[in-house]
Amino acid sequence: MTPIRHSGRRYPNKVLAKEYFALLDTVRSYDERLMTVNGWGITLSLAALGAGFQTGHAGLVLVAALSGAAFWALEAAFKQFEMGYYVRMREIEVQQSIQRSTETAGTAQSSFAPQIDWSWRNASLYFWGRLTPSMALPPPKRYHKEFGLMFPLLLHQVWLPHALSVMAGAVLFALGVIGRLPTHA
Repeated sequence: MTPIRHSGRRYPNKVLAKEYFALLDTVRSYDERLMTVNGWGITLSLAALGAGFQTGHAGLVLVAALSGAAFWALEAAFKQFEMGYYVRMREIEVQQSIQRSTETAGTAQSSFAPQIDWSWRNASLYFWGRLTPSMALPPPKRYHKEFGLMFPLLLHQVWLPHALSVMAGAVLFALGVIGRLPTHA
């Protein structure tokens, strides 16, 4: 089987390499969708918060809180779908790494096993100084419970923008219910 080349690198298994890069494109497309969901969620929530604050109408700030929660849940669902591809990407990384090590053992032949997901997993080791660029990254490992894919609702990149609008909307709604919602009308 002829190895595939991508960006000048030689991949030992052409089929797995094609699948890997197709998965990478799929994950990238999910990220684009997530940015759209994020933008709509923030826009709607801020517009409702602004209108509620401007008019002093507690129902509008409740809309901000509810829309923030809805977009938070929607973004978490999209993130969960996206994360489903990570397991297969990692499995391909492991398989390519194993194949590479067995094919190139004792030879001067150079091939490359993709490690995008694995290097993301190890990036914090570099940032915290436990690994240095001169140290070799350990070979990729399969996802296990200890690596576990996090519950996406609690990922900071998912909850941060939406939780702020949910909290602000809830606090302003509570103030509106007791008649203390500040207005600029």
